Amino acid sequence: MSFDTVNYSFNGSVATVQMNRPEALNALSLQLSLDLRAAIEKAREDGARAVILTGSGRAFCSGGDLREMRAMGEKEGNIEAFLDSPLKSLHDVILLIRETPVPFIAAVNGVCAGAGTNFALACDLVLAADDASFNEAFVRIGLSPDCGGSFFLPRVVGEKIATELFMTGGTIDAKRAAELGMINRVVPAADLLDEAGKLAAQLAAGPTGSYGRIKRMMNATFSNDLRSQLDLEAQCQLESGKAADFKEGVNAFFEKRPPKFTGK
Repeated sequence: MSFDTVNYSFNGSVATVQMNRPEALNALSLQLSLDLRAAIEKAREDGARAVILTGSGRAFCSGGDLREMRAMGEKEGNIEAFLDSPLKSLHDVILLIRETPVPFIAAVNGVCAGAGTNFALACDLVLAADDASFNEAFVRIGLSPDCGGSFFLPRVVGEKIATELFMTGGTIDAKRAAELGMINRVVPAADLLDEAGKLAAQLAAGPTGSYGRIKRMMNATFSNDLRSQLDLEAQCQLESGKAADFKEGVNAFFEKRPPKFTGK
């Protein structure tokens, strides 16, 4: 299967979804949002045990496509037309990332701006090239954050830093993003995809059923009270205990050998 604006590859356990509009710094057009959703659904169908999300060329993603936004506004007679169904399509992709029960790794190359930053934050783990940069640039054009930014960013950097990044629209480098807890680590630009691939392969060989339950708990942890979160932990632990991977993990422990997890 091929896509107009996404390069998709699958190596047997890891799917790579590469945004491919390099001439537009991978700006999020309607077609790109549709292709992203289709590519992630393809990864699910293929049985991917981990997914890498990255960009082609000089950018991970430069945010919403302002040229398409203006063109759609001229066609529809109101510029905010782009912020209706196209934005809903982008939000559907964010939900798909969070609700797909396998690890997503953002491999951030170059420019990561606005909604692009929030797409990276939606992933479970974020690696960034040492020349990457991040911003929440919405205020530069009089908009407010979308694509989950107001949900994800305060949870990783705290309310005050998130408010500063949102209200100033300022750009930070990868080193600062790591210091703030926005990303997991910084790697040399030339090694970005190799490092993401190694991490994805490591995760894909693990108990992916457990990873899916971890995602469920992480999605709920800031909205649940303690009792509700303990109940969710107990539910997930019971599901894990009934799974073949738990039995394999215990057997491997006593047999002093590496476990062979299947995700079941």
